[in-house]
Formats: sequence, C-alpha cells, structure tokens
Amino acid sequence: MRASFAVLKSIFGAGKAEFCDLAAERLASGKRTLIVTVNPEIIMNAERDPQCEELLRAPDVVSVPDGIAVVRAARKFGKQVKERITGVDLAQFFLEDADRNGYSVALYGARPEVLQALCERIAAEWPGARVVAAYDGYNHEDDAVMDEIAALEPDIVLVALGVPRQEKLLFSHFPKFSKGLLMGVGGSFDVLSGLKKRAPAWIRRANLEWLYRILREPSRLPRFFRSNLPFVRLVRRERRRLRGRR
Repeated sequence: MRASFAVLKSIFGAGKAEFCDLAAERLASGKRTLIVTVNPEIIMNAERDPQCEELLRAPDVVSVPDGIAVVRAARKFGKQVKERITGVDLAQFFLEDADRNGYSVALYGARPEVLQALCERIAAEWPGARVVAAYDGYNHEDDAVMDEIAALEPDIVLVALGVPRQEKLLFSHFPKFSKGLLMGVGGSFDVLSGLKKRAPAWIRRANLEWLYRILREPSRLPRFFRSNLPFVRLVRRERRRLRGRR
C-alpha cells in the first residue's frame, strides 16, 4: 500500500460516540494526544509532502475519518469504519467536556472577529471551559504562539489554520506538550462561533455536507478539484495495483 494510504489501515474505526469516550478518558488521565481529522486534502498533501506523510504514520497520532470519501476508501482497503467523525463535532464535544470538568482551552486561528465571537459563545454556553489563550490566525507568528501555548500546559488545544498548516504545526510542537488533546480544526471556529451556519442535519446524515459547502461557498470548488477528485483517482489506481499483485 502507498505510504500516504497507510493511515487508512490505522484510522479509528468505531463511531463518534466511542471516540468521544476515548478522548474524555485521555483528557481525564492527562494523556498527551494529537488528533488528525483525515480527509482527502491531507492525504493528497502527504503524497507531495514528506512531513505530512510522516505525521500521518506517527505512532503518537490518532487519526479519525473526517469525510465520507475517507470512510469509503478505508472500507475498500479492508478497514471497517463505522462512520465519519468531523472536526467540528469533536471540537464542540471537547468544549462541552471542558465545561463539565473545568479544563483549560487554548485557541489559535481564524479571523479576529470569529475568534472573539467564539470566545463569547464559550463564556456564555460553556462557562466551565477556561480559555487560557486565544490568538487569531492573522497577526501572530506560528512558532512563537505554539511556544507560548505549550508553556501554559492547557488541557485542550484547537488550531484553525487550515490543512496542512495546522497539522504540521501541531506535529512539530507536539513534543513540547506533556499533556492535553491537540487538534487541527480547519474552519470549525466559524461554525462554533455562530457566524457560519452548518449544513442541516438531514444533509449531514446523507453525507452531502461537502456539496452543501460548495453550493454555499463556490470558492471551495478549486480545493475540491485539487484534493477530492485526485483522491478518488488515486484510490482506484491503488486498488488496481493491489489486485494486480495477487
């Protein structure tokens, strides 16, 4: 199997509820965990970028299937995957868990107005979550921010800088953290802040959230053509190659 596809063999196969239980257990025990929400974009980046490939294969990384294309691809290669587990769902669960248990939270990324709205929502809806750091994604230097966050030893670190920048940044700084859940969340701050509407539940259940996003934001279309379609072609080629070896 191609190196970039190795993640499909080790990806978390149970559902969202089971992963949330695992994450809550790790938070409670203080275990250090780097979560990567795997989608076609990061796998295609791993095809071109050795650092992305390395982080997907790293033993300390826990990968979850964020996208129906990844779920279906994993199944084609023999990995039983129950369902997709989105970054925005996990991020909300972490904030809810932080509220219940008084965990500390560090936020990095998004536009200043989005970050402010998110902090206001956390204070209003999840007041038990202690936001110890909040940096927007436009006025700071990545490494300096991560050094400052690591020094605070937060329980939860959410970084919204886009794929693969957020994953590479977290991976390179991961050794500086002695505890905590760290995760790249892409555009989740926009949704969690309430400034952007998520697809209706029935669209999510039908696994058409990707189409809803493109229709709402046509500017996403080039990313789709750069990542999702090449990913589908790559999966087909790899399956043909593996069948030819039998």
